[in-house]
Amino acid sequence: MRTRIDEVTAHDGSFDVHLWLPEAGRGPGILLIQELFGVGPQLRRVAERLAGDGYVVAAPDLFWRLRPGWQAEPDEAGLAASLELATGFDLPQGVADCALAMAHLRGLTEVTGGTGSLGFCLGGSIAFMLATQIEQAAVLSFYGSAVPEAAGLTERIDSPLLLVFGGSDPYISRARVALVERAAEGRPNVRTHIEEEAGHAFLNEAPMFHDPAAAERAWGVAMAFLTEHLPT
Repeated sequence: MRTRIDEVTAHDGSFDVHLWLPEAGRGPGILLIQELFGVGPQLRRVAERLAGDGYVVAAPDLFWRLRPGWQAEPDEAGLAASLELATGFDLPQGVADCALAMAHLRGLTEVTGGTGSLGFCLGGSIAFMLATQIEQAAVLSFYGSAVPEAAGLTERIDSPLLLVFGGSDPYISRARVALVERAAEGRPNVRTHIEEEAGHAFLNEAPMFHDPAAAERAWGVAMAFLTEHLPT
């Protein structure tokens, strides 16, 4: 696969959007939205996996106003540093940046067919918020901590939406996940998938987070969802 970095202009500057192109050179587009750790090794692995399945993947640098090119190790020190950095992050502005990145993705000649978004942690919250503004072929939100309190906004989302959580997440209680499940009831476009024994960020391959069995199951659900709504 080929990779490159494009630049997208916002009202107050410009930011990088990392791109991965599939072997065929073109395909449906996925906006991949980062965790707190930035566009680092974990997110790149996911991007490569998606590109390997035939998608054009675009990952914007969300922390460009704070620390351009931020990457942190997914360990205790990296988590602490990322959480500290994130205290200065403007979530609505991040959603606006992702809207610009989505427009850029949709304008690429390499993108054929539909587009969707997939986000983890911080990115899971942003993917959910973005879906209230932009209709997409598929939206996948993994353990977005802002989603439970915003669950009422689910009624504004018409796109096919998959919401994934760990049922034993120390940062997002099971009671808060239940708010999301209740908001999804009766909405045929919304699906929830809860890995009851998994904690936070369980797809992240770092030892402090990874739950291999839960990750395999949830990724299988995610890929089936993409195959149904955004096939390559």
